[in-house]
Amino acid sequence: MSDIQHGKIETRNITSEIKTSFLSYAMSVIVSRALPDVRDGLKPVHRRILFGMQELGNTSDKPYKKSARIVGDVMGKFHPHGDSSIYDAMVRMAQDFSYRYMLVDGHGNFGSVDGDGAAAMRYTESRMSKIAMEMLRDINKNTINYGDNYDGSEREPLVLPARYPNLLVNGSSGIAVGMATNIPPHQLGETIDAVIALSHNAAITTEELMEIMPGPDFPTGALILGRSGIRRAYETGRGSIMLRAAVEIEQKANGRETILVHELPYQVNKAKLIEKIAELVRDKKIDGITGLRDESDRNGMRIVIEVRRDANANVVLNNLYKQTPMQSSFGINMLALVDGQPKILPLKDMLFHYLEHQKEVITRRTKFELAKAEARAHILEGLRIALDHIEEIIKIIRSSRNGEEAKPLLMERFNLSEKQSQAILDMRLVRLSGLEREKIEEEYQELQRLIAELQAILADGEKVVAIVREELLDIKERFNDARRTQITMGGLEMIEDEDLIPQENSVVTLTHKGYIKRLAANTYRSQKRGGRGVQGMNTNEDDFVEHLLYTSTHDVILFFTSKGKVYKAKGYEVPEFGRTAKGLPIVNLLNIDKDEHVTAMIRVNSYNEDEFLVFTTKQGVTKRTSVAQFANIRTNGLIAVTLHEDDDLISVRLTDGTKQIIIGTHDGMAVRFDEQEVRAMGRSAAGVRGIKLREGDYVVGMEIVEPGQEILVVTENGYGKRTPEAEYRVQSRGGVGLKTIQITDKNGAMVALKTVDGSEDIMLMTINGMVIRMDIEDVSIIGRSTQGVRLIRLANDELVASVAKVQKAPEEELEQEDEQSEE
Repeated sequence: MSDIQHGKIETRNITSEIKTSFLSYAMSVIVSRALPDVRDGLKPVHRRILFGMQELGNTSDKPYKKSARIVGDVMGKFHPHGDSSIYDAMVRMAQDFSYRYMLVDGHGNFGSVDGDGAAAMRYTESRMSKIAMEMLRDINKNTINYGDNYDGSEREPLVLPARYPNLLVNGSSGIAVGMATNIPPHQLGETIDAVIALSHNAAITTEELMEIMPGPDFPTGALILGRSGIRRAYETGRGSIMLRAAVEIEQKANGRETILVHELPYQVNKAKLIEKIAELVRDKKIDGITGLRDESDRNGMRIVIEVRRDANANVVLNNLYKQTPMQSSFGINMLALVDGQPKILPLKDMLFHYLEHQKEVITRRTKFELAKAEARAHILEGLRIALDHIEEIIKIIRSSRNGEEAKPLLMERFNLSEKQSQAILDMRLVRLSGLEREKIEEEYQELQRLIAELQAILADGEKVVAIVREELLDIKERFNDARRTQITMGGLEMIEDEDLIPQENSVVTLTHKGYIKRLAANTYRSQKRGGRGVQGMNTNEDDFVEHLLYTSTHDVILFFTSKGKVYKAKGYEVPEFGRTAKGLPIVNLLNIDKDEHVTAMIRVNSYNEDEFLVFTTKQGVTKRTSVAQFANIRTNGLIAVTLHEDDDLISVRLTDGTKQIIIGTHDGMAVRFDEQEVRAMGRSAAGVRGIKLREGDYVVGMEIVEPGQEILVVTENGYGKRTPEAEYRVQSRGGVGLKTIQITDKNGAMVALKTVDGSEDIMLMTINGMVIRMDIEDVSIIGRSTQGVRLIRLANDELVASVAKVQKAPEEELEQEDEQSEE
């Protein structure tokens, strides 16, 4: 009782005490341990590790230091927790399968994707990675705020300058009290481009951002099935995506198939996956697997799954997706600290907060540099005064007993500040030489220019944003790499029932730089020839629409590439975008290699033995192969034609085996011959000569000719004509052909050759993405060796890039005209 009476013991309600204590603990975990800051994307432990390494001089250009030394320094100065928690965090920052862009450069055993732990910290060595240096760049220029460490003996940064958007680039995961965060990593260049796009357009939509930044990019690669989960996460901050291993089905000479796994979903343990597969085979839950081994090495991952001869590899693979982590979900929960408060953030908000942070960093750095420049200019002003009155200053100093006595005399006589007077007293005699006087004057004038420039930046917010953009682009140029995770429409169980997808006519466009999209066919209204057209796609200055295909959402589209390979996709698998949207990189739809690009797209409805694909290359080589040989196309494509050196595949057409072929060249020549002159060949055969080319000439088009049709030719300057097919006599394959258009400076070289029968419209696209759709009847029928008539009016910098045939629009639409088309 005496302790209570003397105030040593305070009576408290236990319920309220527990609530208060737990709330304090919860907020400490949320703010100081488990959640990243939206500005630099780091939790306190990661921020302290990077700052501690910089304080130790453990930068990317210095030798490695023992990890134990780094951990001890961070623990002693900044992070009052166990050494194992610090080392575990540092190990993850050094793992190329955990971080998309590693922040720690590790030397030694830092664990593996098999779940092996890192070696003890006394054995490993570490230093900051080069990109981690960008997280701390300009930290000593008063760009961020500091706070006391746990015992007040040191100062630590409360946030890092973070010169790139690390929260999205490397992602973050953590479990706090009553909340958790799980932010996936992204590709650096795409993320930087999204920040820059937001800086240009504050009203940008999530859909527009996704055209730039289509989705997460995991360090382990693999595939993301579908885009709906990504869009939901980007719009709301919460979503779920399905990840699938990247596999290849290889057929051996003996007819047996082998499944090769090259990439696994993020955070899947390879050793445990193999154990799981073996267990399922042993328990007979998966049938058809006869062998399983891990052939991974330093060059990459390779899990080999051998399939029984009578088993279907695709069925086995679907069972593996269903019963093992080869297909797993990733729950996105974009929770981060904003001004010390946990918030769930949509993509645009994350980018906005990062952009605001960078504006503050640049502003504070500019103020720091301005203050430094002004301080130096102030000293130089004093030195200039001293040099102009050196005799009198020497007299004052000689008459004074010491510097302390001379200083106020100088200040009073020449109206100097204390710092200027001290600088004069500290000035060496060598400064009196003529060369040194010139250096002082040059430095002073240069400082004046710098001060004016820094003041202009601080006075104009747009200049600050321009600097942010410039420095982000510099980081992109130095550290950008290729996307690792591909985004697809998903597997069998992920795709919607095809019957539920409406069958509608569409236009699929593919640009020279490889952006593909699908639009409804009625997007473009029919116009009269000579019209200006409508904008069909926004393209970059160095990009243009190269291929345009009229198809249906249920058709199979075969994509033939310059390397002679073929890939396939359903019409509805091509993403639909708005009329002016750029589209999706085709590498995110098809498994195309880096050194190839799509040169032809055709649609097929069946795989009959009696139907053929006719191929023509740029060098005039022609080949005919049965469509049935293209029924089973792997995700990584098939060889469609073997090409000679320096040749490209430029055209493919579907025939019934009884047609006539016409081939047109850039110099305006054309040859017509019977399809049977080209014997049917195997899928990977090279072909035979279709047309003999003159020096410098090359093939621009190949078509099937039907009786009564006209041959449409279009030149790069927008001229064209129709000529009856009868004017093109049938010749032997391999000749030089006949002249099909008179090439002049006015109309330009030939860019397209098509066969038409008057029942279609045509679409012309220019290199700048301008589109015009017109009735083919508006194109004049004239002789074979004429120049043609104007089809589209072009600006000085425009040329026709591609031409496509489409079904004729409804009569009521054909009667409409763009009132501005004749202006």
